[in-house]
Amino acid sequence: MKIEILFEDNYIIVINKPNNILIHNSYYARNIKDATLLDLLEKQFNKSFYPIHRLDRKTSGILVLAKQKENVVVFQDLFNSNDIQKKYLGIVRGFFTESIVINSPVKNADTKVYKDAETLCEPLATYLCDIAVHPYENSRYSLVKLIPTTGRMHQLRIHMNKISHPIIGDYKYGDRFHNRMFETEFACANLFLHAYTLQFKHPFTGIQLNLKANFPDDWYKIFEKFNWNI
Repeated sequence: MKIEILFEDNYIIVINKPNNILIHNSYYARNIKDATLLDLLEKQFNKSFYPIHRLDRKTSGILVLAKQKENVVVFQDLFNSNDIQKKYLGIVRGFFTESIVINSPVKNADTKVYKDAETLCEPLATYLCDIAVHPYENSRYSLVKLIPTTGRMHQLRIHMNKISHPIIGDYKYGDRFHNRMFETEFACANLFLHAYTLQFKHPFTGIQLNLKANFPDDWYKIFEKFNWNI
């Protein structure tokens, strides 16, 4: 698998991460033996890279990695101070029609302590599907923009489930009936959460970066079926 490169300079490489690939091995994914993103990049470039932030294994989209380990903290400081603007797109169950800020603590995977978490959610499009999904005669979906101001593990997935609009393809926090319908009717089994854009001022070069990641194939299939123009 060749990883798509969105931007590269002497300090960082920005890639479009596919669905279902771990960034690196971890205790929480110890049963997954597939090649990690770092493995694939090392094979592709014959060198090591150092993740500056993270995406869930099932999430696709923009990821920034440092070329020198000592520079990781410089870029992480941008994330910690919210000097990097991140926007995700998600496809969720139900009609979502009003912008809201979700303030709901999320449990830390290591300490089991709940930490403050905040997500801005904005509606982009809706679709009424004539396919029945238990217990209703039809099904409703929304395309939403998600902007996290904190970076908790599974934050977006937990927050959307919290407001009863779980992300399609999420088998941990989502709705199994809608997930199954997307699989059987549309042949789409991946999580519909995509890190779409990333904007920040490069701390070394001073260049303003405005990056965008193309969607996985499943997304374009749904855009066409639902007549969504993105």
